[in-house]
Amino acid sequence: MSQDIPQAQGCAAAPRPLDGITVVSLEHAIAAPFCTRQLADMGARVIKVERPGVGDFARGYDERVNGMSSHFVWTNRSKESLALDLKQPEAGAILRRLLGKADVLVQNLAPGAAVRLGLSFESLQELNPRLIVCDISGYGEGGDYQDKKAYDLLIQSESGFLSVTGTPDSPAKAGCSVSDISAGMYAYSSILSALLLRERTGRGSRLDVSMLESMVEWMGFPMYYAFDDAPPPPRAGASHATIYPYGPFPVGDGTEIMLGLQNEREWAAFCRLVLRQPELADDSRYSSNSSRVANQASLRALIVTAFASLSRHQVIERLEQAQIANASVNTMHDVWRHPQLAQRGRWRQVESPVGPLPALIPPGSSSAFEARMDRIPALGENTGAILAELGYSTGQVQALSEQGVI
Repeated sequence: MSQDIPQAQGCAAAPRPLDGITVVSLEHAIAAPFCTRQLADMGARVIKVERPGVGDFARGYDERVNGMSSHFVWTNRSKESLALDLKQPEAGAILRRLLGKADVLVQNLAPGAAVRLGLSFESLQELNPRLIVCDISGYGEGGDYQDKKAYDLLIQSESGFLSVTGTPDSPAKAGCSVSDISAGMYAYSSILSALLLRERTGRGSRLDVSMLESMVEWMGFPMYYAFDDAPPPPRAGASHATIYPYGPFPVGDGTEIMLGLQNEREWAAFCRLVLRQPELADDSRYSSNSSRVANQASLRALIVTAFASLSRHQVIERLEQAQIANASVNTMHDVWRHPQLAQRGRWRQVESPVGPLPALIPPGSSSAFEARMDRIPALGENTGAILAELGYSTGQVQALSEQGVI
């Protein structure tokens, strides 16, 4: 990427929506860290509790970003890292002191682990009645699956996502952690709604966010398409399963173009201006979307033949003239250099233990404030400062370190 990316501003003059809100997170991997990073984007102080010496296991997934993990860099900017061994009794006292002043607790520990640590909503309500507790798990509380381990790909499978994704011959997973992302998004929005509710009631609440339920909600279209035991949408690779033509097509210069038609007006324009075969608009084989889906093999052959003598630029020109939606089939390297992101100034640099790194400004820009985009913390980087805030002396901090508590 270009080196002239602006630095993220640690302190913006305008107030942010979550300024003054403190979030404590017992988090690992993606769902909870993605949720809390977005809270931090909005100004919240996020204290990430990590195991001493190891930390969030996502720190070790890979070394792709100048030695840091790609997952960790993505989901952990603007946080403070508190290294704390929760298995030691002294750590419980530190955590409870921290939670006594916090606004939100987020956790996605193994099933049952938070309760064993004394962090049930009921016990924490006695400590801090205004505390919002967000529990993120694979399957939610209750039911036979309550204690079942859950990872992103497993939930993609359990939710039916794999059954409609891939090719007719083989299912395929999503190329990103879509189950974690969905749970993280619902946790984030649920916390925002709980903060609003607390303004009215004065009390915190418990949020139970299930990865399975988050993904099943996202599967609404294929579920209803298969309503009452009807056949589900077929796996269609990168093409739409039930609209045609809507997907990637090869072009004469060896590249691909993605295009999509939504209605009969667009189909007529596609035949006339893109394929330059206006008679196809009235061909009974292609006279409706259902007909085009049923006869997509022959229609695809016609489109591929028409595009074979054209460059991608020429195809795009025709599609734009016909006002047909289209897109480039970009690689990750293309996305780093996407002209629209560059022209809109959507990149900033954030500090990290390995130096400045590029980061995308959070979507949904506001005219009232700038999102917070601060440093990605090293493991335990803020432990001493946080304990000092809680009233621990230098000697006490040293003793806790020698005992392996921090």
